[in-house]
Amino acid sequence: MGTVDTITKEYIKNPVIFADIFNKFLYQGKQVIKPENLRELDITEIVLPYGESGAAVPEQKYRDVLKLAMTDGKVAYCILGGENQNNIHYAMPVKNMVYDAMQLANQVTKATQSHRQKNKNDREEASYKASSDEYLSGFYKTDKLLPVVTLTIYWGPEKWDGPLTLKEMYKDVDDTIMQYVPDYKVNLIAPEQMSVEEIKEFTTSLKEIMLYIKYSKDKTKLREVVQTNPEFKNLDRQAAEVINITTNSKFEYPEGKEKMDMCVAIEEMRKESKMEGRLEGKLEGAVTTYKEVGFSFDETVQRIANNYGLSLHEAEEKVEEYWQ
Repeated sequence: MGTVDTITKEYIKNPVIFADIFNKFLYQGKQVIKPENLRELDITEIVLPYGESGAAVPEQKYRDVLKLAMTDGKVAYCILGGENQNNIHYAMPVKNMVYDAMQLANQVTKATQSHRQKNKNDREEASYKASSDEYLSGFYKTDKLLPVVTLTIYWGPEKWDGPLTLKEMYKDVDDTIMQYVPDYKVNLIAPEQMSVEEIKEFTTSLKEIMLYIKYSKDKTKLREVVQTNPEFKNLDRQAAEVINITTNSKFEYPEGKEKMDMCVAIEEMRKESKMEGRLEGKLEGAVTTYKEVGFSFDETVQRIANNYGLSLHEAEEKVEEYWQ
């Protein structure tokens, strides 16, 4: 199985899931953004900051998922970016602001290139006569930008306690100065801070994933939620993989099946946990007994390996754990 980042990124790249995320966040679940009207964009962003010598030094940043949203399949109205977070990022406002600024800068660059190419190809019969200021800036007075909306999805069960605005990250500064300091707000989806009603605004398997993550540390509540929501009995495999990797649940997948009954998976996990607990108790007792009767550490390791079907490495780890 891949990393948390790989699996969650692959999951939200699905246009249906991606549309569901933004429809829930922007429109409270109303189906405004259509999956078929999303077009995937290049996730690499190029920015050209100035180096010490004044020369442009290219830097490359990678977003997780970036898509162009369109109202009717022809007219674009905004660019949507999804950022996965498996851990709390305490500089998230800066990170997302840089991504957004680079996307806007990229739009300006493309407008400039388009104008220059048009002027080159149509010098004599230009449809629009640019002013000297427009020509020098490369961006015309009539040019417009597409807004960029970046949404951070936090896959952890803990409360997000990082800053959500840029101003939260500054040291104490005089209010007179702060009123002129630009701010940036992080758009965040975090299961622990969402109500059940809010989570139910999702229309895809995101609903089950967020519910599972929200209650993953409360085993009693988790069992209740899973057993009372029929969608958990027929969960698609990709969603089950997201749950497994983000909550470290360690349940097994039925081989060759694309659907999974999470009720059964949780019961199997509960049984295995009980069995592991009993085994740990037996191992601890055996190590203590062998030590008390005078067996050496190495002899104890060998006996534990033989009697409990463990490798020598596994047996050594257990003996070290209980050897007091």
